[in-house]
Amino acid sequence: MEKDKILKCFPPIINKNSKVLILGTMPSIRSFQKGQYYGHPQNHFWRIIYGLFGQDLIDDYDERVAFLLKHHIALWDVLAACQREGSSDSKIKNPVPNDIAGLLCDYPAIRAIFCDSVKAEELFNRFIKDRLDRPISYHRLPSPSPARAMRWEDKLDQWRIILPYLD
Repeated sequence: MEKDKILKCFPPIINKNSKVLILGTMPSIRSFQKGQYYGHPQNHFWRIIYGLFGQDLIDDYDERVAFLLKHHIALWDVLAACQREGSSDSKIKNPVPNDIAGLLCDYPAIRAIFCDSVKAEELFNRFIKDRLDRPISYHRLPSPSPARAMRWEDKLDQWRIILPYLD
C-alpha cells in the first residue's frame, strides 16, 4: 500500500441478533489484499472465535462470517479511515472514527463491546466512549495478532469473557 494512501475499513459484520461487538483498529495489509477481516493466516482471531465454541477452524471466509453471526458476534473497526505505513497500529496517522454510537442505535441487542487490542481501546476511549448514548459494558481483549507475544491458548482463555454476554 502506498505510504500516504487513506485506508478505509470494511463494512461491519452484524445483524439484528448480534449481542457482542468486537472492535479492531483497521485491517492489516494482508486483510486488505484478501478483502477479509483478520486475513493474515498467523492472526489468531478466527482460531480463537472457533475455539470459544469448541469447534475446529474452517477455511471458507463466508462460512466464518456466518459462524460469527450464528453466535451473535458482530465485528467492525474503531476507525473508519486512517493513514498507516505497514500494518502496525503504532503507525496509524490521521485517524477518523466509525460511528459506533449510530451502530448501537441501529442494533440495540448489542450488550457489550470488546476492543481487541490496546490501540483499539485507546482509540475507542478517545473518540467514541463519551459519545455513546446508552450505558454499555466494554472490555479490552488481548490482541489476536501474532505480534502479541502470548500463546493462543492463553488468549483464548481471556477471550472467554465474551461468552456470558451471548446467553
